[in-house]
Amino acid sequence: MSTIKQRFTVIIEKEDNGYVSLCPELDIASQGDSIEEAKDNLKEAIELFLKFGSPSEIKNRLKSEIFIMYH
Repeated sequence: MSTIKQRFTVIIEKEDNGYVSLCPELDIASQGDSIEEAKDNLKEAIELFLKFGSPSEIKNRLKSEIFIMYH
């Protein structure tokens, strides 16, 4: 059985004494005490959502186009 890998955007920003991570394609956020922990926690949250979320909820939340621009 082959596994399909999908890549998601991860945005991490410093907030107070920790870091907040966001996946804009699924509108899922997490946090951690370090950048690595925030990234790992977000990865786990995404995996759980994709595993246990209903197909209709995943389809409704999944954005196919995300544009990141710097100004």
